[in-house]
Amino acid sequence: MMFLQVIILLAGFLFLVKGADWFVEGAASIAKKLGIPQLIIGLTIVAMGTSMPEAAVSITAAINKNAGITIGNVVGSNILNIFIILGITAVITNVAIQKSTLLYEIPFMTVITIILLIFGITGSEVTFIEGVIFWILFLIYLGYLFVMAKKGNDQEEAEAKDNPVWKCMLLMVIGGILVVKGSDFAVSGATEIARYFGMSERFIGLTIVALGTSLPELVTSVTAARRGNTGIAIGNIVGSNIFNILFVIGTTALICTVPFESKFIIDTVIAVLCGVILWIGTFRHKELRKPCGVVMLLCYVVYFLYLCLV
Repeated sequence: MMFLQVIILLAGFLFLVKGADWFVEGAASIAKKLGIPQLIIGLTIVAMGTSMPEAAVSITAAINKNAGITIGNVVGSNILNIFIILGITAVITNVAIQKSTLLYEIPFMTVITIILLIFGITGSEVTFIEGVIFWILFLIYLGYLFVMAKKGNDQEEAEAKDNPVWKCMLLMVIGGILVVKGSDFAVSGATEIARYFGMSERFIGLTIVALGTSLPELVTSVTAARRGNTGIAIGNIVGSNIFNILFVIGTTALICTVPFESKFIIDTVIAVLCGVILWIGTFRHKELRKPCGVVMLLCYVVYFLYLCLV
């Protein structure tokens, strides 16, 4: 059984790497063909595709009347997305931050996280009406992206293969499926291995499962950055975090009230600080550099130690 779980884990990582590679290639090719800025592709298609594990877990839990895991799933993933994924990506290579990302997307991500915190503090839950508010903000966000795509200016153009449209779409579909299934396999295999060695359920949830649901973002962002598609790399994370709060929590709240336990207040405050640190760390040089990446990784270590103590 242990050998089988190792095989499943390795298969998961293989699916993630190859799936992310195909997904990014397809997205970059479509961006080039249609004249759409890579940043917009990253903030929409790539971001939503790699957020599917969080969306599936939260919405399925709501349907099964177990929406209590939604806040922890989303907030935990958002913190890990910035501190771990952007941190690792920045250590590997400098990640360019576009002007629009500094002025609009990162502040918007931070503001909606503050709104989530306010909803949680005031009523200890996210209600149907608050879910509607999140959906209105999500539609406004999509409108903003549409305007940005129409402008299509001041975005970098990295090299992209000149593939036919049908091949681009096929690469994105197959890549997206491989990324999501790879995440499932990696989480399943790693969890069983951890249990075999006697690790606690809590430790598994805080480490393997949390990282596992964010593996698509990690692999896709690192792959995009290494291929030179830095607009997709940073846009993927910011877009995923926005998507997680507005769409995932918003949709879950429309299905049933989402409990917001008091212990999540500190976690949500840290999620707000993630946005602030990302903005401060990229404002001066207009890119995310290795020193800031190291700081982000250290911040997550401190946060993880906090989780272990409470």
